[in-house]
Amino acid sequence: MTLLDERAETTDRELEQALDGAAAAAPEWEDRAPRERGKVLVALADALSARTDSLVAVAGAETGLPEARLRGEIARTGVQLRMFAEELLAGRFLDVVIDYPDPDFVLGPRPDLRRYLVPIGPVLVFAASNFPFAFSVAGTDTASALAAGCPVIVKAHPGHPRTSAATAELVAQTLNEVGAPAGVFAMITGVDAGVRALQDPRIAAAAFTGSVPGGRALFDIAAGRKNPIPFYGELGSINPAVITEGAAADRIEEIATGFVGSFTLGAGQFCTKPGLLLVPQGSALVERIAELTAEVPAARLLTTKIADGFRSRIDVVRRVDGVDVLVDGGEEPGEGAVPSFSPTLLRTDTSVLLANAQTLLEETFGPTAVIVEYTGAADVHEILSRLEGSLTVTVHTATDLDAAARDELRALVRVAARRAGRLVFNGWPTGVAVTPAQNHSGPYPATTAVAHTSVGTAAMNRFLRPVAYQDAPADLLPEQLRDTNPMSLPRTTNQAGQSQSWGRAAF
Repeated sequence: MTLLDERAETTDRELEQALDGAAAAAPEWEDRAPRERGKVLVALADALSARTDSLVAVAGAETGLPEARLRGEIARTGVQLRMFAEELLAGRFLDVVIDYPDPDFVLGPRPDLRRYLVPIGPVLVFAASNFPFAFSVAGTDTASALAAGCPVIVKAHPGHPRTSAATAELVAQTLNEVGAPAGVFAMITGVDAGVRALQDPRIAAAAFTGSVPGGRALFDIAAGRKNPIPFYGELGSINPAVITEGAAADRIEEIATGFVGSFTLGAGQFCTKPGLLLVPQGSALVERIAELTAEVPAARLLTTKIADGFRSRIDVVRRVDGVDVLVDGGEEPGEGAVPSFSPTLLRTDTSVLLANAQTLLEETFGPTAVIVEYTGAADVHEILSRLEGSLTVTVHTATDLDAAARDELRALVRVAARRAGRLVFNGWPTGVAVTPAQNHSGPYPATTAVAHTSVGTAAMNRFLRPVAYQDAPADLLPEQLRDTNPMSLPRTTNQAGQSQSWGRAAF
């Protein structure tokens, strides 16, 4: 668990030590009972809570994010750790299934088959820029991988190196104090070290939150290895919001206030920021949104790289024929080298959007959004159908709907569900609840693994793989699969004769 100077690039020797340590720790950490791993996660949550003040001080000075936001992130990180600990206690994550032998099985004699999930091995986590705690060193990817029984090597983000180092020191110290195996956690720095780690055969999976170009490059490396590995990347999402005619007529102030607050939250640097708002043509909602947007003060972006990318991207979008600038956001000098920006609001119509879909249906990371005025349901369906994968789609509806309006809404929702991993109704997508039912995913480029989530208890599934035992002697079975069930795990069992209707059921 040796930590590195936050300003230094990880050397080949240091990287080798981290990889060796993770490989050596994997069997011991896997063999730890779920309850014992849960205790470790709770200890990490307690340590973060106890050091909140000092961590917030470091992160505030380094990122410029407000104190309340940073305290909320640390609290969220602790909740995630405790949530995974509770899942370990419940044992559901192992997905134990036992099929007992059946000589009269419909397809011929059935052997004794017992399946459960085991850790995939050492995991490489690429920390995010925009969440220095919740998606960083001790964030959701690290927490879910440790919970699954996998050692973790975190590649720190260069946007907040001191915060990363301080958090890593706390994690390493806590793991050492509670007796976790040496090597179960390490932090590395530098692009080259991250790429070399991703290429190393000792790494069994990787998780990433960041840009489409960066994430895609790493995904291609993971897939191009001699032994390809899963790469769970969250890359880019435009998160469209649809305001139906009834909603636009009923709730102008509520929708305008909510949308402006959502797309400018955190200076527009949330992966769930609604970057596209579809409103009925001629709605007074547009004017009210513009008024409120003009009142939002400038806010510092996280890094000079993000600021440069935002500035360049805004210039590209503004130059599209048929795109109007409703609010012309400005740039101000910020603390240090990172500037602040006030929000930019743009407007266009369906025909311009579809003619320039490659440009306008791309995420812009920063405080901006595009309002698209549509003329009917067909426009909305066409726009959503042209959309690439998104983390979310939001729909605002009227309170009372007649039968025709409800049928139209069902059709819209059906199209939206094909494009997104989470549908939000009469709310806003910024703010991802940390709950077992959460799905923070979506078709590419929202994520590279649409079947998985990076938030919620199901996030553990990314770092588990199934193993089945067939006709194994009882004393060779792992405890999780024994008839005595010494861990008192929930399990699905099929006795002889229970499945005889398979292939003959009447549908």
